[in-house]
Amino acid sequence: MADYGYRKRVKLEFEEAVARITAELGQEGFGILTEIDVRETLKKKLGVDFPKYMILGACNPPYAKRSLELEREIGLLLPCNVIVYEGEGETHVATVKPTEMLGIVGNEKLDEIAQEVETKLKRALDRV
Repeated sequence: MADYGYRKRVKLEFEEAVARITAELGQEGFGILTEIDVRETLKKKLGVDFPKYMILGACNPPYAKRSLELEREIGLLLPCNVIVYEGEGETHVATVKPTEMLGIVGNEKLDEIAQEVETKLKRALDRV
């Protein structure tokens, strides 16, 4: 399996972890464009129970702008997903590795941006 993210277990309740990663992302210049409550969606659409699982679509506007200027269709790979979920009695937080995701494009200038964004995402995760 490809290693396409950074992840860690945290000693926080689910809601607290969502709030904390959101705040830490903010310190790195990211805003949250989307919040997908997977648990709620699966319950509503399929009538099934699922553990708490949130997908946050994080965006750093200056980097997004630069990326879109280099590759107009890079929006297919944006925003950067960050997840918080419960599993095995613990809370987990993970971020995508932009270098892995955007590396498929094959644009060296975009690779530089991906590395900068990845550093910021990893720093935010490390502080949770």
